[in-house]
Amino acid sequence: MNKLKTLLKNLGPGLLFASMAIGTSHLVLSTKAGAQYGWLMVIPILLANILKYPFFEFGIRYTNVTGKSIIEGYKNRGKGYLWLYAFITVATSIASPAALCSVTAGLFITIFNIQGVSLTTIAVALFVFNSIILIIGKYKLLEKMLKLVVPVLFIALLATTVLVINKGEITPVAEFEAPKIFDEMGVLFLITLIGWMPTAVEGSSWLSLWTVEKYKISKKKPSLKEALQEFNSGYTMTAILALFFLTIGCMTLFGSGVELSGNAVTFADQVIQIFTTNIGSWAYVIIAVAAFATMYSTCLTQHDAITRVSIDIIEKISSDKNDFTHKKYYTIGVIFLAVMSIIVLYALEGNMGLILGVATGVSFVLAPLVGYMNLKNVLSDEVSKENQPNGRLQLLTYLGIFFLSLLAVYYGWMVIF
Repeated sequence: MNKLKTLLKNLGPGLLFASMAIGTSHLVLSTKAGAQYGWLMVIPILLANILKYPFFEFGIRYTNVTGKSIIEGYKNRGKGYLWLYAFITVATSIASPAALCSVTAGLFITIFNIQGVSLTTIAVALFVFNSIILIIGKYKLLEKMLKLVVPVLFIALLATTVLVINKGEITPVAEFEAPKIFDEMGVLFLITLIGWMPTAVEGSSWLSLWTVEKYKISKKKPSLKEALQEFNSGYTMTAILALFFLTIGCMTLFGSGVELSGNAVTFADQVIQIFTTNIGSWAYVIIAVAAFATMYSTCLTQHDAITRVSIDIIEKISSDKNDFTHKKYYTIGVIFLAVMSIIVLYALEGNMGLILGVATGVSFVLAPLVGYMNLKNVLSDEVSKENQPNGRLQLLTYLGIFFLSLLAVYYGWMVIF
């Protein structure tokens, strides 16, 4: 009971991580994985979650031990590390928020049957709404909202998964043949799935900055063991929910012959309609809540995270003595990110596939480098020997770096040639 109380008391960074991670990689990619390739995709989903675990864990570990953000750790290792991370942040921030908001807007249009309003208009409204929430409430309100949203999401998705399993797998259409996983399209999808599962590796710095903010607000720092327990609870939840979405895709779509669209509105409509067709129209509300909570919570947390990361990078690169922790800089950052993302939405006309392609390419190719940078931080003199990762965790880190490097090289080769 005392352990549970401690865990609930420390809830924050791990909860935000789960909320941020359970988005495109889950609703879109995990569902597609099950729908197109079936139960075989359990392997890459679990593999990605296991091999990437150390990269995210180090974000919590470094900050808890040193009291600094992992971005400050990059600066301490050398300005080259910091500039590389700045490039990754800029490249992925241009595309990711717009992609997430376009999917969320598509779900909103489908759920409420909105007519005569474009996807881009709804997405813009979401950016405005999120900006107001973040500017007014900042971290405190964000954490409180997610303590309500994430349990609702988990319960709704669990109920949907149970209903799907109870209904049983669909009967495959005549002459159905599953697509090959190791042809060009299959490998590209596999790389995309692993690259975004549970989320992009650079999300480790988001965890770190949420941890800094949590400690600042609570004025109390938990032990490293307690901090890691809180993170592990959120990380485990992301893996479980990925398997929920995979199960739903396998049992309602695999063998149906239906091809999921790359358009945000069409995709949202397909997913919800297929689920309700197989389960029953009475389950529409449960499915709609699960889908919308999945994407909206991700939109909100990513908006906050990218703003915090951008401000922290600028502060570390800047040679002047400005206090970039002042609330006015956070407000400016929130508004700037919203405006930039809106421009991207209009420029790319809400094409989910194109927007995601840009972010995925940069994020995935450079993921091994981010993982290595994180390892260098937790093995530095700033972290005492007893608080450094043990031998098994270090071995898992090197395996993750090696595996992601192989996939990154292959991905680069396929794109270029």
